[in-house]
Amino acid sequence: MKILVTGANGYLGQGIVKHILDSGNSVVAVDFKGENIDSRAEKYVCDLFSVENPYDYFGQPDVLLHLAWRDGFVHYSDAHIEDLPKHYKFLKAFAQSNVNVIACMGSMHEIGFYEGCIKEDTPCKPTTPYGIAKNTLRLLTDELCKQNNKKFMWLRGYYIVGNSQFGCSVFSKITAAESEGKEEFPFTMGQNQFDFVDYEDFCEQVARSVEQEEILGVINIGSGYPERLSERVERFINENGYKIRLKYGAFPDRPYDSKAVWGDVSKISRILNGNCQRN
Repeated sequence: MKILVTGANGYLGQGIVKHILDSGNSVVAVDFKGENIDSRAEKYVCDLFSVENPYDYFGQPDVLLHLAWRDGFVHYSDAHIEDLPKHYKFLKAFAQSNVNVIACMGSMHEIGFYEGCIKEDTPCKPTTPYGIAKNTLRLLTDELCKQNNKKFMWLRGYYIVGNSQFGCSVFSKITAAESEGKEEFPFTMGQNQFDFVDYEDFCEQVARSVEQEEILGVINIGSGYPERLSERVERFINENGYKIRLKYGAFPDRPYDSKAVWGDVSKISRILNGNCQRN
């Protein structure tokens, strides 16, 4: 099976591409740069939005996994709204092609402020440009796939834990600060509880999802339980043997962050347990 992965050179793309390749499938990897993409993949270094007929240009893949997104960690960036028509046009071209499955990376920030377990049908009331743009693209792509009889997955990601300096998460920033020899890391009080998932587990969940086509719709990519931010970060520091310490209260909590939120992982559990047919 041939899987086209956009944003393949990014923090998430690098690990997801590797997991897909390790499972025996082929990957067509697309990004502005390609130095961090697994050498086993077929690489295209280009602006994917400038391609006239992307389905044919990228070798008529069986599955599209659309990860590409600018400023994912800058929730109030104008890029989210500015790029939305480009994402829509790109996905519409695939919906009208012979591709079998369209899968897109989503975010729990589409939900907006919410407390409790996020299910597939939990209402979305996003407040940031990032959440609004992601949720809008979800609705538009879902409708495109219905109109064109395509199988659709929306992979709703939660909080990723990894010790790479390439990402923009708090864990990546702590890793970068540790490597720079800093003794303290400015932090919130860390009392909010989130669904944390280790980087390799996240990549495996995404890869396994797009390698099957029985379980569709919104699929939560996460651990399925909440953990206090301060506890997970302190554990991350200890797990990696870092010397840096948190400076609590240096920043206020973001007003749109939920106090306790986690994803319903019943779908991804079925996929991981082999209760669906892999392509």
